[in-house]
Amino acid sequence: MLNLTGPEGLRLEQLVQTFERNRAAYLSGKFNETQVRVEFINPFFELLGWDVHNKRGYAESYKDVYHEDAVRVAGASKGPAGERISAATKAPDYAFRIGGTRKFFLEAKKPSVNIKGDPGPAFQLRRYGWSAKLPLSILTDFEEFAVYDCRVRPVKNDNAAKARTLYTTYDQYLDKWDEISSVFSREAVLKGSFDQYADSYKAKRGTAQVDDAFLAEIEVWRGNLARNLALRNPNLNQRQLNFSVLRIIDRIIFLRMCEDREIEPHGQLQSLLDGAGIYPRLIRYFKNADDKYNSGLFHFKNEKSRPTQADELTLGLRIDDKVLKDILKTVYYPESPYEFSVFPPETLGQVYEQFLGKVITLTPKHQARITEKPEVKKAGGVYYTPKYIVDYIVEKTVGELLADKSPSAPAVKNLKVLDLACGSGSFLLGAYQYILAWYCDQYVRSGVDKHKKVIHQTRGGEWRLTTAERKRILLQHIHGVDIDIQAVETSKLSLLLQVLEGESSETLARQLSLFKERALPDLGDNIKCGNALIAADFYDNQQAGLFDEAEQYRVNIFDWRAEFPAIMQAGGFDAVIGNPPYVRQETLGRDKDYFQKKFAVYHGMADLYAYFIEQGITLTKPGGYFSYIVSNKWMRANYGEALRLYLQQQRIEEIVDFGDLPVFKTATAYPCILGISKNAPKNKLNITQVKTLGFQNLSDYVAQKHYAIDRKSLSKQGWSLANKKTQSLLAKLKTQGVPLGDYVNGKIYRGVLTGFNKAFVIDAQTRNRLIKEDANSKKIIKPFLLGRDIKRYLPPENNHFLILMPKGWTNRNKGKTRNGWRWLEQFYPAIAGHLFPFKKEAEKRCDKGDYWWELRACDYYAEFEKPKILLPDISLRGNFALDPDGKFYCANTAYIICSGDKYLLGILNSHLITFYYKSLSSTIRGGYLRFGFQFMKPLPIRKIDFANPEEKTKHDQIAALVAQIQDLNKTHAAVQTEHEKTVLQRQIAAADQRIDQCVFDLYDLTEAEIKIIQDSVK
Repeated sequence: MLNLTGPEGLRLEQLVQTFERNRAAYLSGKFNETQVRVEFINPFFELLGWDVHNKRGYAESYKDVYHEDAVRVAGASKGPAGERISAATKAPDYAFRIGGTRKFFLEAKKPSVNIKGDPGPAFQLRRYGWSAKLPLSILTDFEEFAVYDCRVRPVKNDNAAKARTLYTTYDQYLDKWDEISSVFSREAVLKGSFDQYADSYKAKRGTAQVDDAFLAEIEVWRGNLARNLALRNPNLNQRQLNFSVLRIIDRIIFLRMCEDREIEPHGQLQSLLDGAGIYPRLIRYFKNADDKYNSGLFHFKNEKSRPTQADELTLGLRIDDKVLKDILKTVYYPESPYEFSVFPPETLGQVYEQFLGKVITLTPKHQARITEKPEVKKAGGVYYTPKYIVDYIVEKTVGELLADKSPSAPAVKNLKVLDLACGSGSFLLGAYQYILAWYCDQYVRSGVDKHKKVIHQTRGGEWRLTTAERKRILLQHIHGVDIDIQAVETSKLSLLLQVLEGESSETLARQLSLFKERALPDLGDNIKCGNALIAADFYDNQQAGLFDEAEQYRVNIFDWRAEFPAIMQAGGFDAVIGNPPYVRQETLGRDKDYFQKKFAVYHGMADLYAYFIEQGITLTKPGGYFSYIVSNKWMRANYGEALRLYLQQQRIEEIVDFGDLPVFKTATAYPCILGISKNAPKNKLNITQVKTLGFQNLSDYVAQKHYAIDRKSLSKQGWSLANKKTQSLLAKLKTQGVPLGDYVNGKIYRGVLTGFNKAFVIDAQTRNRLIKEDANSKKIIKPFLLGRDIKRYLPPENNHFLILMPKGWTNRNKGKTRNGWRWLEQFYPAIAGHLFPFKKEAEKRCDKGDYWWELRACDYYAEFEKPKILLPDISLRGNFALDPDGKFYCANTAYIICSGDKYLLGILNSHLITFYYKSLSSTIRGGYLRFGFQFMKPLPIRKIDFANPEEKTKHDQIAALVAQIQDLNKTHAAVQTEHEKTVLQRQIAAADQRIDQCVFDLYDLTEAEIKIIQDSVK
């Protein structure tokens, strides 16, 4: 915090006084924006701790403040048909950054601008901040200082005060310094105060994300284009229609982004709105782009030097003017809130990842429909990887490979990075950005004079790689594969836009004249479409007739050695990174037979990511690095056993486990980062269990929180990632008891699966009605508990009942009567009348009995009518209750343990058992535990030697405390006043704590061991 009584406070006071003395001259317009920046704004933010001029000598990619070019392209130009094109727009003057990540923009104005009342500057700043996904940004001419919430979507009619969170003037700076510095000083940003301030306004005002808005925009484009193309081009098949729609949208977005980045004349697409025949005129721009960029995005002539085939389809399409007008109107001011010059490349990828979750289909009448892809629907949505995850994985793979090396080193020249399920390209883009920044920093450090051909300085003083060098780096280092051709094209688009980052029409023209080549590369040899898991041997010993055209496109075989021959001959890729698809095993179909023959990690229930892990490691070069973000379920699930055995033979460098934290915005995935180096296995691996997403930097968090565990401690039955002390405690607990499965002789059962609860599970009102109509019904209607009905230590109370006629029941009871249904109608008419409306649905069940009205066979129905312990399948902790009279059946959302032992009930409800269970099973969203046989059976239960008086006393004490809690709960349910309930609840809690202490004593735990348990389960 700045000391206003010290030298820095004096500097601020002098700034204010200087402005005051010369205010009249400033307001008269004698001083321009640049002078205001140099004389006032720069010193002001230096007082806030920002290294405005990079005096600390940070690398280019890590400078505190990024200055945009002071001189802008002005005037107008003409398009290919002679039409007038408007002047280019400008970009924000400052970007304030931490570790290379933008935190807020600052837009500087001349003092003559009325910041408080003029809506124009505010709208301009808010467009910058909103498009860049920044929460806050600043508008100032030093005389006035305004802060805006840039998450509120800017609208052209907004007044200047809209979304403004702070406004002050120069004469209040001394009084309001604490308020300003507590949010916008560098220290405040590092400590999270900036984010807290932003969050406080987010809650009050409501926000709109630019990616959500742009996704909705381009989904409308897709729908309108698809319907029009299907109508006007009846010969298009479904694949051609999807290709054409995406390619036209990609080209428009690319050219529009190039306009705002001053690479294309601003407004050239907008000029097409005047006059008819828009698509033929748009094609002229496409062809010009082919000549200028050499990108596969614009490829209309076959050339020997280019790996991709020319597009011979889209230039001949017919599109109505209205469809294109509706698109072009939405990407220009004033209708458009987007400022594409600051649109983050990863945001475009995120939008496209969601966009590509749907596909265009054709009806028999050749009408276009937009439908969700089946694999996306079954996976529960699209999993777009957050940027901080991408950055971390890239740092731990590519970063390690580049560390302490020079650009001329063979290891750098030959560096190959792969994402074998690249999707929209987020990991490839992250790797490319990292490598670009690394090269630029290396060239600057070693002396820019040595590298004049590959680096140049902007008017704002920033060092940048030339486009030719950016092209070389992309083609040399970045490779990707995806089974979806639309995803492949989207990856290419994101990477191509990154090649052009920071360029202008002037710099491109200069480089074109110097190097005599077009601006962009054709990425056909780098980013390829194919099935990363299935090669040509898929068809071995298969009948050709089994695979129609649709199936061949679905399988999309891919031969790694044929597609990347030089890389594979050299041993593979140096870094394999990514987020493999979340595809459930139920959808894999006949591919499973192939996976069983090909992959060591095969299991019939394994999801697709398991095979991507093995394939990714196989493709990693010796000495290289592999890192994925995947579900953590493989660590403990039965289907993960083969994968665990496989991974134990690898050199695991780290596992970063996020547990149930919401890493993915649109899906619950329980992810972890798995990092492996292709070297000899080592005994130790680093573990980080991430407890919050509130960190500033994941690398720093991991550095502070990681710990090492022994590879030999990882069991094929399931991996516990606990630290050494916790592992030691778990081992001790295991020896202190016998497995629960042995303690109860294996009698742990799941509740009843009806296959159709709507028919067979009824409420009390229906039960009473059925019994009233037919007293016989009472024999087959059982009290029934759902998982949520079971509460810790509480006597079960049911609001549901089960109509129980298991397999074989009808035949046993109907005697020689041939028609089972007529017999049921005769002897149980009320039940028959209730069930008959559900006949069609009940017949569809795979698990019914001999008749549609019967439940499946079950060997343990009788156990439900004996004393037992109940538990729900999902709970925050041990949540066991006793059914001493065997009164209740329960649903498949609950389990029963065949014992009426109150001592066992106390042990199971203790914190010790919850702690042990958490070590065996993954938590799910919200910190909940999912209980299951495989994890319950090993729970260590202390067996009592009743011949030992001391042990018998401990047993009896726990049983007595359980009985006390049960009695207190009954009393608690009966009392009426709040005071009575509070007193009883305190007694229940005290008894519960005493049970914990008794259990700790029974298992012979030390104070340090008790603390480990208490810290884990609190």
